[in-house]
Amino acid sequence: MNSVERHQFILKRLQEKGSIHVIDLGKELDVSTVTIRKDLKLLEERQMLFRTHGGATLNNPYTIDRSVIEKEKMQSEEKALIAATAAAMVEPNDSIIIASGTTVLAMARHIHPVGNLTVVTSALNVAIELNRHQHVEILQLGGMMRSTSASVAGPYAETILQDFFCSKLFLGVDGIDPDFGLTTTNGMEAHLNRKMIEVTQKTIVLADSTKFGKRGFGRICGFDEIDEIITDAGIPPHMLKALESMGVKVTVV
Repeated sequence: MNSVERHQFILKRLQEKGSIHVIDLGKELDVSTVTIRKDLKLLEERQMLFRTHGGATLNNPYTIDRSVIEKEKMQSEEKALIAATAAAMVEPNDSIIIASGTTVLAMARHIHPVGNLTVVTSALNVAIELNRHQHVEILQLGGMMRSTSASVAGPYAETILQDFFCSKLFLGVDGIDPDFGLTTTNGMEAHLNRKMIEVTQKTIVLADSTKFGKRGFGRICGFDEIDEIITDAGIPPHMLKALESMGVKVTVV
């Protein structure tokens, strides 16, 4: 099979399955993975597909900034399962950080504090949600408010964080890519998230399965800086395998 025939075969498989993997294509076409990667690179340059970790897809893996209202309607059932699992990890008399995003907002709605709970958050909607509990002390970070996420970012928020150390950070992300790491659509928010990781004992990422294979504008960190990812059963098997091979604990709900 020549290169043109291979390209036609690859595009046909992509139309049939929606996504393809380098190893599978190599076996089917009886060529090396190096050859397949070169084929995928050429087809991506021609804007016929998008390369992903270990393969390719027809869907654009790069995330865009959406409003909270729009994102809340997406994968709501999956987010509720992830949120309930994360909320159960909050211990009596805990001190935690909750970042921004619709999945961590859903988590805040599932929190039923035992004893006193101290919450540091950049998200105004998270603070309002938790303010209904009598024994929750909330430290709302200050700074420039992002209208799309109802959260703050910037040097004021980062400066306040320097005075605290918490047991857990519950972090929402826009993209999880085995090569690029964890990302969000906003560079300032990514920087604030890194500062949150620095002042926390354990970092727990809350992400529904649509976030895997995606990349946002701002890189938060690599997988060596997080402790656990909580996601739903829709996570692609090859993504789960790749993360576990890197030593990342993945909890599927």
